[in-house]
Amino acid sequence: MKVAVIYASTTGNTEAMANAINEALKASGAEVVFSSADSADKAAVTACDVILLGSPAMGDEVLEDTMEDFYTGLGASLNGKKVGIFGSYDWGDGQWLRDWNDRLNNAGAVSAAEPLMVHLTPEDADVEACKAWALSAIK
Repeated sequence: MKVAVIYASTTGNTEAMANAINEALKASGAEVVFSSADSADKAAVTACDVILLGSPAMGDEVLEDTMEDFYTGLGASLNGKKVGIFGSYDWGDGQWLRDWNDRLNNAGAVSAAEPLMVHLTPEDADVEACKAWALSAIK
């Protein structure tokens, strides 16, 4: 199975989540395309069986700019694709992930797993939750 893990991170929290997800996927034997959103290859990502996208909540609970640009650039290529989303936040209640999930549904994406969010820096239990989430997303 080929899995893309593409993330944006401003403080390192979402990157820590992405690293834990990447670690679990590689340990499972999956072939992983791992990149930050600002340097991801869209063709390589859309060629994957599962796409996992991560972004922190920014401003008024919106995606980080490089992830917004990358996600918007994927456009119709997400139709029928298995996609999961994850990210970290400081304040708010996760509205950015709910909005993003709605956008994915409207694009015709198939949910790989329930959206995963972590408050601030991932602690040990959060890292384990990221790993478990990654494995559930590829089932």
